[in-house]
Amino acid sequence: MPKSPSNREAGLLRFGVFELDLAARELRKNGARIRLQEQPFQVLAALLENASQVVTREELRVRIWPADTFVDFDHSLNTAVNKIREALGDSASSPRFVETLARRGYRFIAPVDNIATPRPPSPPHDNTIRAAPPSQPDAAVALHPELHVPLPRRGLVRLLFALLQVMYLAFYLSALSRLLDVDYVASSFVPGWRALFLVGVVLVTGAVGIPLRFYLLSAVAFDFRKLAGKFGRLFPFVLALDQLWAIAPFLLLPQIGVGLAFAATAALLYVPFSERTLVRMAYGIDVGAKRENR
Repeated sequence: MPKSPSNREAGLLRFGVFELDLAARELRKNGARIRLQEQPFQVLAALLENASQVVTREELRVRIWPADTFVDFDHSLNTAVNKIREALGDSASSPRFVETLARRGYRFIAPVDNIATPRPPSPPHDNTIRAAPPSQPDAAVALHPELHVPLPRRGLVRLLFALLQVMYLAFYLSALSRLLDVDYVASSFVPGWRALFLVGVVLVTGAVGIPLRFYLLSAVAFDFRKLAGKFGRLFPFVLALDQLWAIAPFLLLPQIGVGLAFAATAALLYVPFSERTLVRMAYGIDVGAKRENR
């Protein structure tokens, strides 16, 4: 099992012209800071702390990716290692620093020096009461590999996605149960056959949308782990359907007025994109994508 970062948190891990400052959480080359995101930083720290030893993929998963979060771990780890190699100018085919052991894990093969940094002397004791320093945010918060936001609780994200499906079901059922009112509102905008055409559009899209929403509701209720790939293929159709039903507030025009109808429509135009984001947050990246083979 890799050593905990607390074992060397007060030191620098130096290799070649690079050094990793565990306290400042920085990677530097010849003293110049190199940008490295949090998860690649943690992977590099684990490899350096166990230099010349094999660190398995499972050990990295347990240490860095919390057990209560669901992401495409293989892709996330491969991405983190790629970012490490990019920062170090390393190569998978002829490694100088990070060696890949197929189906096992990784090993840091360059010599590593552990350089302790002196702690500042303790201030003399006095009886003055000082305010406690402000708490610092947790720098080790796991981030989504693509969206670069803290990973939320999947239960909350799935609930929000389900509520959006319930909202659209309410739209469809309400419109289909009041087709005469729909015809009345449509006739006030476009007379004649055009109003009848709009009523037909509401009837057909509502009838198609109901099974679609029940499918998405059941998928998220049963936590279908391939929903990201399925939703990605359905998204063009979902987008077209949702953009059409974004004008649903105009069916309530006599009750809410033109201004509020426009405001509600503007908000609904964004909803399909928020659905896609919620799916990616709950089910990681597109698991149908081809994984890198290492």
